[in-house]
Amino acid sequence: MALQDVVTREYTINLHKRLHGVHFKKRAPNAVKEIKKFATLHMGTSDVRLDPKLNVQLWKRGVQGVENRMRLRISRKRNDEENAKEKLFALVEPVTVASAKGLHTVVVDEDEA
Repeated sequence: MALQDVVTREYTINLHKRLHGVHFKKRAPNAVKEIKKFATLHMGTSDVRLDPKLNVQLWKRGVQGVENRMRLRISRKRNDEENAKEKLFALVEPVTVASAKGLHTVVVDEDEA
């Protein structure tokens, strides 16, 4: 992780299977928790920050109407705060696609993002 510590990848997350059986009034809050858990697993950092645009996209159809699949851009960045516990954090942003179905993980160049 020391050589390639700063990286940006695009993932498709299946929220449908992660929210199966969850009460309707808890679907959007649980989706936030599941996205944070997903980013922690794939980026290896416990400091996960969600972009406000992602929050808007999650909640735009209400607490119950979370999308089945979402395309996410997860960036692992350096933490410049002097009293930070970790050197790295993950920033999760939404990616606008017509359909998130069938898309694979892609490593994004930093100059494209």
